[in-house]
Amino acid sequence: MKSDNARLSQIVLLVATRKGAWLFHGNTERRIWRIDGPHFLGHIISHLLLDQRDCRTMLAAAKTGHLGPTIFRSTDLGRTWKEAVKPPAFAPARDGMAARSVDHTFWLTPGHADERDVWYAGTSPQGLFRSEDGGQTWAPFSCINDDPQYREWMGSEKDGTPDGPKLHSIIVDPRDARHLYFAMSSGGVHESRDGGQTFSVLVDGMEVVEGFDSATVTFHDPHCVRLCPSNPDRLYQQNHCGIYRLDRPSDRWTRVGRSMPKAVGDVGFPMVVHPRDANTAWVFPMDGTQVWPRTSPGGQPAVYVTHDGGESWQRLDNGLPVSQAWWTVKRQAMTSDRQDSVGLYFGTTSGELWMSRDSGQQWECIARHLPEIYAVETAEVA
Repeated sequence: MKSDNARLSQIVLLVATRKGAWLFHGNTERRIWRIDGPHFLGHIISHLLLDQRDCRTMLAAAKTGHLGPTIFRSTDLGRTWKEAVKPPAFAPARDGMAARSVDHTFWLTPGHADERDVWYAGTSPQGLFRSEDGGQTWAPFSCINDDPQYREWMGSEKDGTPDGPKLHSIIVDPRDARHLYFAMSSGGVHESRDGGQTFSVLVDGMEVVEGFDSATVTFHDPHCVRLCPSNPDRLYQQNHCGIYRLDRPSDRWTRVGRSMPKAVGDVGFPMVVHPRDANTAWVFPMDGTQVWPRTSPGGQPAVYVTHDGGESWQRLDNGLPVSQAWWTVKRQAMTSDRQDSVGLYFGTTSGELWMSRDSGQQWECIARHLPEIYAVETAEVA
């Protein structure tokens, strides 16, 4: 089936790293890549995203040595940048609640197509924010950030992954601007149907680490949640405790990673869904044994794909290292494009950028020696 984006022939890869950001401009065949960067050299860039609603506005979530956590904005594909007038910041603490400060913005999501200047941001520690002017100023969601129940679910600021707890996987239903999802590590998956005025918990069917109570939302650790563009009633989730699928209107997640090879398991961080086939999704497993080394299982990295909604999985490793490759892929560092032959891309913790032009059948490395890669996104421009 032909993509409805065939006219958008040039792919740009937006690569965010521990020490700056790079843009890789591909030719129409995705075989020659022009490198633009570094941008923000020396600064931590957690996420870099181009707004496909206007194909010109780009936001970068940065943690700088002198400005602290902030957002940078470009309207010319990264040639010039301006800092946000009012970056995400928590409101003053309410009576009896501990004050918090944003360590860094972790996740960026453009709003609905009908809300042209709206963006959402998730932070570490966990916080949800909204901009209505294209990312120049940001306002907090007090119903999340300052709610006693949510604060309890968030745990302490020392919980979560080594670089801190975070709110991520902010999703806007393409059919309804008021229908939102987000996830917290830790703290579960949450849904709003009224534009963020109220949220409900979506953790039914999700497992937690052995010895903890699954009825306690705090112990749920979703790593990445994705909504299928071709079927917005289906979501996939890579969790600390497996791979899951949710088919609405059900509120119960089904663990679909049990059919992964036992020697590999179904633990990882990224989740990628096919732009036109809701039965197809890709994951990048990592070693989830008891010591959690956060490396490729056995030093043999591979992508796994399902074409039947998670009933079965196939290994895709042609072109990847066959041994002694002890890197892995972070939750935002794997993505796809929307070309007719879907391209897949991922960045590694060792600073390599890999791609496949054929949905993962064959891989090649297009960049080495970058800093640790935090996020990889694609943009399609005329």
